[in-house]
Amino acid sequence: MMQVVRTQALTATAFAPFGDVLDIDGAPDKIINQGLCGRFHDRAKLDFGPEGRAGISIFNAEPRALPYALNMVERHPDGSQAFIPMHQHPFLVVVAPDANGTPGTPLAFLTTGAQAINFHRNTWHGVLTPLATPGLFAVIDRIGPTPNLEEHWFTPPWEVRTP
Repeated sequence: MMQVVRTQALTATAFAPFGDVLDIDGAPDKIINQGLCGRFHDRAKLDFGPEGRAGISIFNAEPRALPYALNMVERHPDGSQAFIPMHQHPFLVVVAPDANGTPGTPLAFLTTGAQAINFHRNTWHGVLTPLATPGLFAVIDRIGPTPNLEEHWFTPPWEVRTP
């Protein structure tokens, strides 16, 4: 029997154990560019380890639909990973707490379409999951000489549904 996880709204508080929500919630930290731009400063804790550096890649992911079969999560033990949409469509974010080296019960979040996320280093998370086209994202993650990917396959898979 498939286990079910229900989506919830992505908030900084609910997501804090897993990473950072990048958005423009609240007032800007500074007004710059002759008063025409609000700067929301230093929204993510990027971490690339001692042998890594930041890399910026462009991902073009195929959209998925809800309900969604969650059969795999991954984590990056040597660095954080940020997904920054290059569109204004909501996307699905799945995370799971670590339970002695394997993922615990997953949590599923829906972004507002005006949010990006940064997974902290070693956080179990689902793959990039846009829910509409285009599935275009800027991704900031670790570039380095060591392997930085672990995968865990769920048997049976979880099913992600809206409330």
